[in-house]
Amino acid sequence: MLPWISITQLADTTVMLPLAAACAAWLACARAWRMALWWCFLLALGLALVTLSKIAFIGWGIGIPTLDFTGFSGHAMRTTAVMPVLFYLLLQKSTVATRISGVILGMALGVFMGISRLAVHVHSMSEVVSGCLLGACVSIGFIWISRTFPKPVLHRWLIVLSLVVLIPAPMANPAPTERWLNTISLLISRHDKPFERGYSGKTACCGLESD
Repeated sequence: MLPWISITQLADTTVMLPLAAACAAWLACARAWRMALWWCFLLALGLALVTLSKIAFIGWGIGIPTLDFTGFSGHAMRTTAVMPVLFYLLLQKSTVATRISGVILGMALGVFMGISRLAVHVHSMSEVVSGCLLGACVSIGFIWISRTFPKPVLHRWLIVLSLVVLIPAPMANPAPTERWLNTISLLISRHDKPFERGYSGKTACCGLESD
């Protein structure tokens, strides 16, 4: 169990969102304003869908019982959204085949992260698969739109500096996203207790957040 716990924490909000912000900063500093805006918009849309799906279940019990679905897996969504774009930008000056390989690697990491969520029993298969698909829509959508824009000239010094600064991120404590979602959901729905499903995957396992 312990290796999976360490792996799954790599997709926590404290890791993936700073990486996503770094991508936006690289584009902004390269004056690729439209790409930066599209990236922020698509990622924000994906994050909003994850949040809304969880609030709908926690606050009102809205889900798909037959699929054991209570909301998109945030970890799977974030990884499949961020990592392909990260490699896509880092490999800007490489061949098309290399960039495609980087995007595929990013997708594979997202799927692997989804597997880790199953391994630690915090999500169902439907939640992991839907999370991966949602994240893939974000990253592929951004890459597809970006093909019509001039290739950005990214600053190497900024890339190196930002990645060095983010090295300690995986060691940070996981963000208390589940507690935040419970608070917001109960505040909106005005219910006393959050809706839960029968098996233990809905609750935090070994100190992990089930987002």
